[in-house]
Amino acid sequence: MNAGKRSARRDAELLKQRLHLRVATLNRRYKRMIMVVADFIALPLAFWSAYALRFSEWFPGHYLSAVWWMFPIIPVVGVFVFARLGLYRAVVRYMGVQALMAVLKGVLLLSLILLASAFILRLQNFPRSIPVNFALVALLYVGGSRLLVRAYYQWIIKHYSDKQPVIIYGAGGAGAQLATALASGREFYVVAFLDDERALWGSSVLGIPVHCPDDAAALVTEYTVDRVLLALPTASRRQRKHALDVLEGLPVHVQTVPSMPEIVSGQASVDQLREVDIEDLLGRDPVPPQKELLDISIYNKVVMVTGAGGSIGSELCRQILRSGPTKLIMLELSEYGLYSIDQELKKQVVELGLTTELLPFLGSVCHQARVEAIIQRYRVQTIYHAAAYKHVPMVEHNVFEGIRNNVLGTQVVMQAAADHKVERCILVSTDKAVRPTNVMGATKRMAELVVQDLAQQGKSTVFSMVRFGNVLGSSGSVVPLFRKQIQSGGPVTVTHPDINRFFMTIPEAALLVIQAGSMAQGGDVFVLDMGKPVKIVDLARRMIELSGLDVKSDQNPDGDIAIEFSGLRPGEKLYEELLIGEDVEGTSHPKIMRANEEVVPHETLYRYLHELQVAELRQDIDGARSVLREAVKGFVPSSELVDWLLPLTVPVSKSSVSAVLAEDKPIH
Repeated sequence: MNAGKRSARRDAELLKQRLHLRVATLNRRYKRMIMVVADFIALPLAFWSAYALRFSEWFPGHYLSAVWWMFPIIPVVGVFVFARLGLYRAVVRYMGVQALMAVLKGVLLLSLILLASAFILRLQNFPRSIPVNFALVALLYVGGSRLLVRAYYQWIIKHYSDKQPVIIYGAGGAGAQLATALASGREFYVVAFLDDERALWGSSVLGIPVHCPDDAAALVTEYTVDRVLLALPTASRRQRKHALDVLEGLPVHVQTVPSMPEIVSGQASVDQLREVDIEDLLGRDPVPPQKELLDISIYNKVVMVTGAGGSIGSELCRQILRSGPTKLIMLELSEYGLYSIDQELKKQVVELGLTTELLPFLGSVCHQARVEAIIQRYRVQTIYHAAAYKHVPMVEHNVFEGIRNNVLGTQVVMQAAADHKVERCILVSTDKAVRPTNVMGATKRMAELVVQDLAQQGKSTVFSMVRFGNVLGSSGSVVPLFRKQIQSGGPVTVTHPDINRFFMTIPEAALLVIQAGSMAQGGDVFVLDMGKPVKIVDLARRMIELSGLDVKSDQNPDGDIAIEFSGLRPGEKLYEELLIGEDVEGTSHPKIMRANEEVVPHETLYRYLHELQVAELRQDIDGARSVLREAVKGFVPSSELVDWLLPLTVPVSKSSVSAVLAEDKPIH
């Protein structure tokens, strides 16, 4: 019996749901007809109500009998006026201020028509208060009926549709636009706004209540929300990080709208949701660049970028192009990398109406004749040397390629710059060059020593180097790896629970490199202010949580994605540093510091370079490591030897080695 009652209730509920959805999905033509019919009823009713209110009688027949002929005329004229004002083109379920203004204009116009008709026709028993009463009541009947329909539609969406409830963080203009855009879609409906502005708490936007951010947890539970959308396109990174901190720990997927410049330029619309930028987790607000520092090295000059297809090199090219060089030379070993940045910049040149000539060149920085020919032919004035092998495990397993590209390639570029009187030459370095534990860091420190040595020789070229940590979104960054692992269901792999790194965005790093290079006086070691180091495991945890997933652990065995520790890779450090010594001073830029570090005597440095080439000819990995250990202060190489490389050792004739030993300087 009880089963039969439950079945009947279920069938009744299903029927009710179908009826509600049927009403909500009526054809647009039928909905317009319903609105017209409703107004045909509402307007005569408003005219009667105006008399009833005036005389405090339900049916003041004596007065109505004198104007009975107006009852059929008023709805005809009213519907015509409303149609001309576009009221029937408005979609009721999205009706906002514009549609209500059309209702207001319509009833005011009808009231004036009534008043004019009474005056012209000299109607009896037509008090002057009737048009006023009619306007007020008609506004209530016509506008109120539409608001009721809108509320009914929203109730259907909330209780019977497949739309998912969402919360919007940010009740400003972007939040309102996003809510309107989502209302017209079929995926989400907004149940609440969150906003940091105290004055907005307790109010409503588009009929949606605005809450204090502290109410986030209660709202998520009450409405079973699993997605929060950040509508803060103009907010600073610090403000966005505060919003993310408020949502930390909640079982919601956090997404964001594009930035205001992207929306204004038409590159994106406010309803194009995207994943939260990891930059927002850092809360770092970049310092606006100093234009005079950008122009010193770039404006109206021939600029060359090595490694132009890489993460830093390509961003340097983008920022350089905006500062107006006469020529931008891009040297890159990867054909695809060079093609990609060349095509991107060509498009920008056309769109922005620039006159900069783009010159893409395939080639290696180790190819001395090629590098010298390019610099000499185009009379290069500024060089940003970003070409390098930077993946720690890859260089650890390919020692000689790392030495040749990072050290000898730098020596080739810098020597060519000095020989051909390039005005400025800036080496892009890394924090891994400070007390390195891996070959990559040691080779980058050797590259710095090469630059410092040339700067001491009194050349006309101003040599300098800029040292910074990890950049978000680069090919070697953990962020793309973590995203991929989360999308595939995990686990997310972190090498060690205590490992941390400095992080900076690629555009910020590129701009600071350019500005630092312009402040150089010769041999400068610039260090960028990277802020506070970030624990990689905390970064992984936040990325999982922002995806609306739970971290699986011993305390939470039912979580979605686990974090696994794979152990430190060969040559990997727990903590990175930016300074070798303590002698550091500020500059005119708040994010750039100048370090004073010891250099290696010229003869000693070139002996090290010579010995590295000999070790390469002999394929003597241990010998190469030994030279790096002697040359680079604080280098403690990984104890893990690369045994699998030994079978690849190439026999070299004694005459070849003797020829190198007989030379007094490295061969490029």
